[in-house]
Amino acid sequence: MKQQISLLKILKNCWIKNNCCGTYKPLNYFLLFLLSQSGGVLFYMEVDEQIKVFREFIEQNYYPQLLEAVRKGQTYLVLDFSLLIKFNTEICEELLEQPEELLKAGERAVKEFDLPKKISKFNLRLKNIPESQKIIVSEIRSKHLNKLIALEGIVRQKSDVRPHITAAKFECPSCGNILNVLQLDKKYKEPSRCGCGRKGKFKEISKELVDGQGLVLEEAPDELDGSQPKRINVFLKDDLVSPLTERKSSPGSRVKLCGWLVEVPVTLRSGGQSVKYDLIIECNYIEPVQEDLEDSKMSEEDLEQIKEIGKNPNAIHLLAQNIAPSIYGHDKVKEALVLQLAGGCRKVRPDGVVTRGDMHMLLIGDPGSGKSQLLKRMTKVAPKARFTSGKGATGAGLTAAVVKDEFLGGWSLEAGTLVLANRGFAVIDELDKMTKEDRSALHEALEQQTISIAKANIQATLRCETTVLAAANPKFGRFDPYDLIANQINLPPTLINRFDLIFPIKDMPNREKDEQTASFILSLHKDPKKVISEISTEVLKKYFSYLRSKVNPKMTDGAIEELKEYYISMRNSGMADEAGIKSVPITARQLEALVRLSEAAAKVRLSKTVTKKDAQKAIELVDYCLNQIAKDKDTGQIDIDRIGSRITATQRSGISIIKDIINTLEEQTGTKMIPIEEIHEAAKEKNLSKDDVDGVLEKLRRSGDIFEPKRGVVQRL
Repeated sequence: MKQQISLLKILKNCWIKNNCCGTYKPLNYFLLFLLSQSGGVLFYMEVDEQIKVFREFIEQNYYPQLLEAVRKGQTYLVLDFSLLIKFNTEICEELLEQPEELLKAGERAVKEFDLPKKISKFNLRLKNIPESQKIIVSEIRSKHLNKLIALEGIVRQKSDVRPHITAAKFECPSCGNILNVLQLDKKYKEPSRCGCGRKGKFKEISKELVDGQGLVLEEAPDELDGSQPKRINVFLKDDLVSPLTERKSSPGSRVKLCGWLVEVPVTLRSGGQSVKYDLIIECNYIEPVQEDLEDSKMSEEDLEQIKEIGKNPNAIHLLAQNIAPSIYGHDKVKEALVLQLAGGCRKVRPDGVVTRGDMHMLLIGDPGSGKSQLLKRMTKVAPKARFTSGKGATGAGLTAAVVKDEFLGGWSLEAGTLVLANRGFAVIDELDKMTKEDRSALHEALEQQTISIAKANIQATLRCETTVLAAANPKFGRFDPYDLIANQINLPPTLINRFDLIFPIKDMPNREKDEQTASFILSLHKDPKKVISEISTEVLKKYFSYLRSKVNPKMTDGAIEELKEYYISMRNSGMADEAGIKSVPITARQLEALVRLSEAAAKVRLSKTVTKKDAQKAIELVDYCLNQIAKDKDTGQIDIDRIGSRITATQRSGISIIKDIINTLEEQTGTKMIPIEEIHEAAKEKNLSKDDVDGVLEKLRRSGDIFEPKRGVVQRL
């Protein structure tokens, strides 16, 4: 039968070529004779048999769905391959070998039904392809050409939907003969001559168009062992590019598809054809893969282990010990990482405002303090994690880029790290090494959890529900013990403000601590297998996947009261100065961080409610961070402006006092030009030193409030 099929392919090609040119006299009669003599008639009986099999299968299993699809105006029907195997194994074998021809037989079978509407075009889609047909992109070879295969990967690029010509009809001006030309190549093809002998230009009457779109599919990183992921082009057409399906295949989403491999000729610059071919997957069916619901793969044994961990009265401490056992110390940071892995609850309000549940965390530390090791370990434990380093990352690489589409022409979107880590973790090392322009791309991604692109006539908003864990070094490479930590964070205040927790990791000489650290590290070198985690990495990953997808605790009145009391007491603990300006110890952003941390603490216990104890754990971590980085040395009070705006309440107070002094001196002297010496004398009475006054005057000069018309004199603008 396969010999007959291959012979028919040759004959069909000859027939088409001759028929397109209009020369269907002696050669076509010869082909008819050849067909009848070589089993071609038998083959047509085989085609009729295939149509009959498809007709019976659809009638038994999918007839109501077919009628419903036609009634709704849909031009496709999805068939389950596993059902087709049970119905007829022979046709399934042929379908795997020659999918394109067999599906055309199935489409002809659909047209034979008595349908409520007349259909000119209909597509059959196949799902649940056997595992034997599933391959990864790097394993694709020439032996897979024209075979039905299944692939899984991440969409990196997506082109615009554009119409493509499949066939065109031409009229001969001399004899009026209609010539039908199939458009199989990239180049638009016209007939070279007519049956009447005419050559030259022919009049185009009509052409058949289909909607087409190109994707670039990349191998999923979890299927690779550190090697570079390979890519392949995928071509979607007809109903696969409908608006409903298009949302499922946006850049960054993980998809599963089936189709057949097709070779594409490569044209050289000289005009000739290359001996090398490009490969492309002609897609038959595509569906999204919900990566975050990994608990569907969990066994009963895994669920038992998860419940056992959750029942532990000190589950947070247990997990913190097992999250990075080969890294000494950093207990508070490890506890915070456990809560970050669990995550808060995402809430969508009736007015459409979304409150994120993802917690962002920043580690600022001296070189060699173990930050990068913690980050690397987190990529192993966190579900759907992607690691990148700030030195080798750009704003476009982190968010999304608009690239030239070599496949279908025009421009297309390519997803970056944060989009690819949607519903997962983005781990960014060396955040301070990024340029200012590239860092600014993170602002929208961290708070709004979307990425907006408006470039090269593409306006798009991509989802970016990503938890960010970042690490950076202090401004001068190492912490200065005599300066405030907030002054040494070399990141813009607008970016720092978006992190829920900021941990300074200091590496200060301490004999007792250094002795313990050295003993721990050297014993690891002596026996690398000495530190064995009680909970394996696989169980930890499944545990946090389960927490993020299945556990959704609700706030109790006790937890709300605890958080409310802490927030109000902190807000009113700021001391007012002479100018009546209070320091701001905490803002609403920290209150939302407290809620997320409380929910995460409840999740770790597998609890359905957030209790007072969970709220206290959240307060403990937030208070620790604020005391480390936001304490004002002048007042001893916590001042969030220390990191939020870099101008503390004390400095704002000094600015107000100096402005009042300048106003008073203007009224007393009757002139706008005020000597700086007089300002110094008046400021002494307000307990402001000469250095403080000079610092404030410099700030006012830079902001444009005052200027110096001549040396030693200032004037208001």
